[in-house]
Amino acid sequence: MEIEAAPRKDKNEGCHGGHLIFLKARAVSRDMGFIYEEVVRRGMFELDCELAHELGVKAMEGLGRFTPACRLLEAATRLPSSLYRPIEAFGLTFPNAIGLAAGFDKNARAWPAAAALGFGHVEIGTVTALAQPGNPAPRMFRYPEQQAVINRMGFNNDGAEAVASRLAKQAGPGKRRIPLGINLGKSKATALEDAVTDYLTSFAALADHADYLVLNVSSPNTPGLRQLQDVKPLRELLGAIMAANRARAAKTSGKVLPVLLKIAPDLTFPQIDGALEVISEFGLAGVIATNTTLERPGYFAAVGQAGGLSGAPLGARSTNIISYISKTTHGRLPIIGVGGIMDEKGAGEKMDAGATLLQVYTGMIYRGPFFARDLSRAVAARQRRF
Repeated sequence: MEIEAAPRKDKNEGCHGGHLIFLKARAVSRDMGFIYEEVVRRGMFELDCELAHELGVKAMEGLGRFTPACRLLEAATRLPSSLYRPIEAFGLTFPNAIGLAAGFDKNARAWPAAAALGFGHVEIGTVTALAQPGNPAPRMFRYPEQQAVINRMGFNNDGAEAVASRLAKQAGPGKRRIPLGINLGKSKATALEDAVTDYLTSFAALADHADYLVLNVSSPNTPGLRQLQDVKPLRELLGAIMAANRARAAKTSGKVLPVLLKIAPDLTFPQIDGALEVISEFGLAGVIATNTTLERPGYFAAVGQAGGLSGAPLGARSTNIISYISKTTHGRLPIIGVGGIMDEKGAGEKMDAGATLLQVYTGMIYRGPFFARDLSRAVAARQRRF
């Protein structure tokens, strides 16, 4: 998208201040992106993948404690509201299209700084009913030449009650800079036949703290979890969660909480049709497409690491699924597109395919902490007021 080099003298005179900040911030973003990719990333990539991730979480958590600094950064990274409309989706307002995907901030430690980095929403988790350490380390591996990551983290998190306690001390719904989603998964120790009870336990603990909830039935790193994407168990799970959702709304005189389903990229189109049928039956607010893949295309055919593959190799498949869902639902079901967004072109392709919002994680590893700011501006033409 091209933006004027200087503001015009017209009836929109009041927009000029925000416009100039926007232009200056865009120039600075190019410099900061170069510094990250050529200096910071080299140092981080010398570290173990999970250690580097934890350092990133701690840095973002530290930034979140300094509210004035966050507000200054947010002023430089956000889209000027005088020029761009927010995005309205499933009853929520998003200042831009780019969100931080689940997996980065598993325990609600870092998200308060997300708006300062240019994110328009953030999704924490995956959170499970029971605290769990996840799979044995090492469990995360970078492939820089392929711009990819394989992980088999296994939903390592503090558990629903601990995360709820942490969220209770932070800004709540209606008081946040950007919407907060909470991604729920099944505890590894819980038998598959007891999965519904496990999800309901997490729902009860966390629903009051969420702007929207996500049911993650698509991670490849919890044994048996993906079986919940089959129509019969999915119908049981969604029916129970939405019944609890309606009961909560009636009890609190509030609105039914938006609930989305996160699906795998490895589903066939008939399997996607079955999931969409159940989503429609129970009135879910949207779908997140997609999680990581078990496929090993190209170079990865010879890679022996188990786990979910993310990054550039996932991009085309994720976009194809977004396009299929959008066409199948005639554009009526909001889609959060995630998977393989490594640059502005990839973000635009997913929006063109029918995504309402986007999320990134692996792309941020390769492009830096202000990647969301760059992407939000790249796709901002869809939000232009005039």
